[in-house]
Amino acid sequence: MTASTVADTAAQEGRPRARRGADLIVKSNLLLVFLGLCVVASLLAPQFLTGRNIANLLQQSSLTGIVAIGMTMVVLTAGIDLSVGSVAAFGGMTIALLMGSGVPVLPAILVSVAAGAVFGAFMGGLSAYLTLPSFMTTLAGLTAVRGLTYLLTDGKPAEAGGSEGFQLLGGGFIGYVPIVGIIFVAITVLAAVVLRGTTFGEYVYAVGSNKEAARLSGLPVRGVITTVFAVSGALAALAGVLLTSRLTVGQPTAFNGLELDAIAAVVLGGTNLFGGRGGVFGTFVAVLLLSVLRNLCNLLGLGSFFQMVVTGLILLVALVLNLLIERRGARA
Repeated sequence: MTASTVADTAAQEGRPRARRGADLIVKSNLLLVFLGLCVVASLLAPQFLTGRNIANLLQQSSLTGIVAIGMTMVVLTAGIDLSVGSVAAFGGMTIALLMGSGVPVLPAILVSVAAGAVFGAFMGGLSAYLTLPSFMTTLAGLTAVRGLTYLLTDGKPAEAGGSEGFQLLGGGFIGYVPIVGIIFVAITVLAAVVLRGTTFGEYVYAVGSNKEAARLSGLPVRGVITTVFAVSGALAALAGVLLTSRLTVGQPTAFNGLELDAIAAVVLGGTNLFGGRGGVFGTFVAVLLLSVLRNLCNLLGLGSFFQMVVTGLILLVALVLNLLIERRGARA
């Protein structure tokens, strides 16, 4: 074997290693940014590391996080769901009305979450079977479902009532850990197992990578798309249920702009908007990062307008950084 042959072989073996190294950096850089931000926050605001503040931070981020997990699954199939805020509000109002009418907690929760799944499946089905852009179907859903939510009580809040156990679901703590935070973590782990450890998860990535190739391979493309939208709708409605549990009242105006926060977390977490690449762990870290950023601004007394500017800049920098690292890995 000549020296040139050995060199070529070594180069070919080095490329996969370099690619794997670049992939590792892409997956871990957001976590490093998050940890760095936590260090900065603890230095600028000593009260940041108090148990009460961390518990509140996790509680406040969990509802957006639950919705963002469902959004991640939709985006992995190259779709988008703009209706999640309206569906979440509908879910919150539904359980408030059901419990106010004397329906037991568990059936009320199941009906509310199922309603969200039906909305999601309907919009996903329209997109999949009629080949309509999901942007347009869910934009229509955003308006229609929000209007339906207002019609339930003529735009007025609805008292939920319910037992103390129901109120603990969204507002209770186990020690310093909010129960809603535990639910967020559990949903993230479950979604990760489904995406990385099941045939359905393989289908999700395949559909997002190339719908036509997936169809020609015999994959149930339309069914996969419909299912991920149903999951997104169900998780959005669950977020609404948890908010109603915490407030003990259903608010038809709740979750305005939630879809933008969820999409920001998904993109910041490294999921490709064109589908086929990403995962829920990145989304999980991104949700926490954005929450820490907002929490730090609040502790420093910075206004909401300033928070919007800083959040936008952080998102832009993270996107550019991921793009540069991926390009460098592709050239390696």
